[in-house]
Amino acid sequence: MSTVTAKAPVFPSFEQVCQGFAGQITQLREMAPKPTLSDSVRVRRAIDTLIAETNADEAVWLESCIRCGQCTNACHYFQATGDSKYAPMRKMNLYRKVYQREIGPFRWWYKLVTSEVKLKDLEDLQELVYDSCSECGRCAMVCPMGIDTASLVHHQRSALVAAELVPPELDALRMEQKHYGTVFGASADVLRKMIDTIREKSGVDIPLDRPQAEIMVLSSAVDLMGNGNGLLATARVMNHLGVDWTICSDGFESANFGLLSGDMSLWKKQVDPIVAAAQRIGAKTLVIAECGHAYPALRWNPMLKSGALPFEMMYMSEFMGRHAKAGRLRLSPLKGKVTFHDPCKTGRRGGAFDEPRAVLKAMGTDLVEMPANKEFNWCCGGGAGIFLLERATHLRDESFKIKMQQVNMSGADTVVVSCASCRLNFEAGRQKNHWDKRVESLVELVADHLIDEKKVGSVTPIQGAAA
Repeated sequence: MSTVTAKAPVFPSFEQVCQGFAGQITQLREMAPKPTLSDSVRVRRAIDTLIAETNADEAVWLESCIRCGQCTNACHYFQATGDSKYAPMRKMNLYRKVYQREIGPFRWWYKLVTSEVKLKDLEDLQELVYDSCSECGRCAMVCPMGIDTASLVHHQRSALVAAELVPPELDALRMEQKHYGTVFGASADVLRKMIDTIREKSGVDIPLDRPQAEIMVLSSAVDLMGNGNGLLATARVMNHLGVDWTICSDGFESANFGLLSGDMSLWKKQVDPIVAAAQRIGAKTLVIAECGHAYPALRWNPMLKSGALPFEMMYMSEFMGRHAKAGRLRLSPLKGKVTFHDPCKTGRRGGAFDEPRAVLKAMGTDLVEMPANKEFNWCCGGGAGIFLLERATHLRDESFKIKMQQVNMSGADTVVVSCASCRLNFEAGRQKNHWDKRVESLVELVADHLIDEKKVGSVTPIQGAAA
């Protein structure tokens, strides 16, 4: 058993949150929109999308695959099932066909010897680019040709958006965010109510909508509609550090279902108000909540599309890690053996490896690494929105067993994660497999071990607290 100690939670446990989300996810299938276009139009739109998104990099990747099979050794879905259809190199087949027939140098020949793309081909593609690819990037690390399969998969998700073939759970949330600006109903009013609840019940101050602040912090629907402990923990850390910070009600949601689904117009629609809010208040730093896919959605893509921004974007684990290295995070000891799970988007795709470990080191943690860690870390199996997909349950469950084995081999009692999607998937896997490990959020763990706080409010249990 773990000897990790924690203060009494203000809000329902994360286990209860997982159970609540499971019920909401089931309802999403019924809420998804139905296709409205003819089959031929849907196919043409998918093809046109792939053509539009194919530049020199994509062309080189599609041309250079030598079918060596090295990527299969790195893919958790293939390793978990042994099914060759999940080999990363096979996920490029349809894209390559479109490229060869439409814009490749020998397109005149391929139009003679290959069949046209049909709607059934796109329907079959769904499982390969949504259900069985978390875009973790592990396959790209071992590819001798340097092919970024995750990027090619994402282009194909965009094509399926155009063809009205987004999985229903993702599509329902995509349309909610597109039309209402919310995820699971997490609106600005819900944010205000949650902040009021935290202020009233815990005494912890959360500055909202300050006209100026050096640091702007994002939250997430997981906090606002379920486990408010994440937002509370973030506030306690920020107040402990004494930084000048705020949350903006017109730009607070980390989750971006445009990026997850492949709807890049929604991606921009969701990013723009966040960037505008940060610029309006003169923020020097934008701190992204523990939400893995929000990292590439906010840190990299805006700079690629709009040029360098006048503020720095960093993940919550990076922010805490910098302060830990500088000696500004004063933390009490954390007992027991702990291992850290690197989220794919912040670790392998972003390089944030040292910072979360610096935080754990500041707690005097007995940190034991998994056999494959940092850039070689295995994905939990639920990233890129897969934790939401009901039909991907078997794939997700089987691939998670690889992660369980890695943790068990480390000898750790507790797994620390810094991504809400990873945490949801870990918690679901822990319950299904009756696993004896604890799963902890990094920011919540830090908040529970802060010392020398200026008594901004002690945490006391709240019965039946909700947004």
